[in-house]
Amino acid sequence: HLLDEGFGAAKTEPVMSPGSIDGYIDSVVESIEGRGFSGMRVVLDCANGAASATAARVFGRLDADAVTVADTPDGRNINDGVGSNHPEHVAAVVAKERVSVGFAFDGDADRVVGCGFDGSIIDGDQILAMAAIDRHDHGDLPQDTLVTTVMANLGLRVAMRDAGITIVETPVGDRNVLEALDRGGFALGGEQSGHIIYRDLATTGDGVLTAVQLLDASVRRGVELGDWAASVMTRYPQVLHNVPVDRRMEHLDARLDEAVTAERAALGADGRILIRPSGTEPLVRVMVEAADVDTAEATAMRLGRVVEALTSEAP
Repeated sequence: HLLDEGFGAAKTEPVMSPGSIDGYIDSVVESIEGRGFSGMRVVLDCANGAASATAARVFGRLDADAVTVADTPDGRNINDGVGSNHPEHVAAVVAKERVSVGFAFDGDADRVVGCGFDGSIIDGDQILAMAAIDRHDHGDLPQDTLVTTVMANLGLRVAMRDAGITIVETPVGDRNVLEALDRGGFALGGEQSGHIIYRDLATTGDGVLTAVQLLDASVRRGVELGDWAASVMTRYPQVLHNVPVDRRMEHLDARLDEAVTAERAALGADGRILIRPSGTEPLVRVMVEAADVDTAEATAMRLGRVVEALTSEAP
């Protein structure tokens, strides 16, 4: 397991020694059981962060021709216009180099997004859909279950339903995903951000491991990663409105029940509504998904006005 090599250490522990890095690289390489990527060119955007020390070495060991960018950290340039927070960077390099696939990691390399040959960005929901279906097809998805958060796109839920895969939903946060994985004995979960946990291979999200697992699945299935991502699920338009509030909104669900019930009835099976107070800011977040962006926007605006009206009422 990857964390046996030292990834489970608290952040106060020293940086991994070269020997620990070697052990980690061995574990990632061995996770695809002797297969590799011979003859494949792959762009790796390391965000000038942790993946700078590992990604190129991992893909090199797997016989890929890696085009590595943003791999010269200087202590100040981490995530600076690069990496998974700025996927347009990897998309530009994929286009320039004329390669079929790219991956962009975040600064600490626990997240990854992909990029297809046409510059399309492959987010965490698509990664989860592909990984879950591949594992399900090979009988390697315990209890035919995927763990994800309330913010996962409706399209992921539809794709999993159609594939015969159950979704266990958690509040936002990778810790909540991990707890649900352990509680249920599941193996795969993650977030739209690209924080993906292969619980049978690691104890936390790992962008480099995820990239290797995903590319291996696409090679085994004989499909370009970008083509597979485009077909694996239909991403529903998702609109998020943040409504400022000046105090804690007590009993919010009950006070919004009538309005939300009416809007859900109007959306039917082609929509989803999620309203929740922010855990870090004085905001109520109104998220709506629908078959088209105009419907999602109009629904979110109406519900936002209801929340605003509630803030003016006496507590």
